[in-house]
Amino acid sequence: MDMITRAEEFIMLAVWRLKEDAYCVPLRAQISDITGEEWSLGSVYMPLDRLVKRGLLESYLTEATPERGGRRKRIYRLTGEGLKRLRNMKDIERRMWEGLPSMGEEV
Repeated sequence: MDMITRAEEFIMLAVWRLKEDAYCVPLRAQISDITGEEWSLGSVYMPLDRLVKRGLLESYLTEATPERGGRRKRIYRLTGEGLKRLRNMKDIERRMWEGLPSMGEEV
């Protein structure tokens, strides 16, 4: 099975959450806010590129806007295969935690 990393999972979930606003800066902010950890742009760009190459995300460029100094945004979105992979990861995580003692108990 071709598993995704936890970072890739977080990025894919943020893409899904942000919808049409899923470009690098808000993706980074979303993940940093939720995890409480600062993510560098590189820690977001590299997995984004891998996920596109693997067919789990697709991207497109928006029209240039004056507020971005004439630059375009690269927006990301989940593919059908990407959504399938996220569902699989959620199921795997649920099964891994199943039957374990609660976190308050001694190991």
